[in-house]
Amino acid sequence: MSRTFLLAFGIFLTIASSITGLVIIPNWQFKELKPVVKLDGTRYPEVYFGDQARGRAIYINQGCIYCHTQQVRMKGYGADIRRGWGTRRSVPRDYLVDKPHQLGTMRTGPDLASIGARQPSVDWHALHLYNPQITSPGSVMPRFEYLFREIRGGEMVSADAIKIPPGRQPGDATHIVPTDRGRALIAYLKRLDQSYPLPEANQ
Repeated sequence: MSRTFLLAFGIFLTIASSITGLVIIPNWQFKELKPVVKLDGTRYPEVYFGDQARGRAIYINQGCIYCHTQQVRMKGYGADIRRGWGTRRSVPRDYLVDKPHQLGTMRTGPDLASIGARQPSVDWHALHLYNPQITSPGSVMPRFEYLFREIRGGEMVSADAIKIPPGRQPGDATHIVPTDRGRALIAYLKRLDQSYPLPEANQ
């Protein structure tokens, strides 16, 4: 038997076992998972709709997954819960409506699995996206100013105008408001909340 054949067979076996272990078996294990539906009709996890769904697409497009995860580790496997990133560990059922999921691999920034519960304020999310240094001094997150527009003195003031602290107002703009894309991304971030109860989450 030639070494070339052994090498090729080894490569094939490695790829086949990886696909089996990482794709086929997990899909088989979790294929029966369904959302939890309460007596009042509340469904966990809820599907994304409207601005939430559009905001999720923007989140993916902006590459947020490269700096943020959406998976809270269980106690004993990290400080996620102690840091306040979630009230419980993330479980497979949390991702039934996530296709593709946004688990992430890097934590340059904090985990966002429950950022909507930690920061329920629209104003906070708007300020953080517009200039992260305002809400999180020392943050290395880039500014997403292009998701906002400036309103000059002659234009009608929008109810969506974000509250920028004194001294942080840019140039001669009188108000800063999110664009449609900015509002959608904020809606998605506010929707991220894994604090709902699931039977397997506390096992």
